[in-house]
Amino acid sequence: MRRAWLAAALMFALAACGSRPPAPDWQMNAHDSLGRYLADFMAGDDPAAAAEFARARSDLASTGQPALVARAELTRCAALLANLVLDPCDGFERLREDAGPAERAYADYLGGRLAPAEVDLLPAQHRVVARSGGAGALRSIADPLSRLVAAGVLFRTGRASPEVLTIAADTASAQGWRRPLLTWLGVQLRRAEAAGASQQVQRLRRRIALASGER
Repeated sequence: MRRAWLAAALMFALAACGSRPPAPDWQMNAHDSLGRYLADFMAGDDPAAAAEFARARSDLASTGQPALVARAELTRCAALLANLVLDPCDGFERLREDAGPAERAYADYLGGRLAPAEVDLLPAQHRVVARSGGAGALRSIADPLSRLVAAGVLFRTGRASPEVLTIAADTASAQGWRRPLLTWLGVQLRRAEAAGASQQVQRLRRRIALASGER
């Protein structure tokens, strides 16, 4: 079943694919594989996610258009950041010179190094976070995956307040996304432990155990 978050997540991966029928097989195959990649990755099924992304990337690469593959790499890097994997977006960087200004701006946003002049090149839902940051900006993002990505940006840039962590965890919980839920609960747990908040620590440990299948 298609969901609004999937359409948003695939914006960069398939932005150059028009809606003019009939669509080539590579477009539909890549779209479907990227959708399954995101679902599998959020569920924590790494082997299945890797296989689906490889299929999507292969279909896009068959066009010989680096910009299309660059958008797929950005989709993967955004999903990783939503789960606080802060590794460099190497897959995109290898294709940066053939990517467009909007894709380069989005990569810089994910990397926490967006220049003020690039803000208007971002997808609309991310501009408010890039400009002001904070929990209020995060709550204004309707799409769950985009909200988690933006929370990842705030975390990477040192602007993830306790409220931001709560929004991210609640977003993952509402979608039933096990991987990001455990990730964001883990961050909350470490902060609670550092603050000596024993009751919160115990509550978070119970939630983590439940989401992990240990309870």
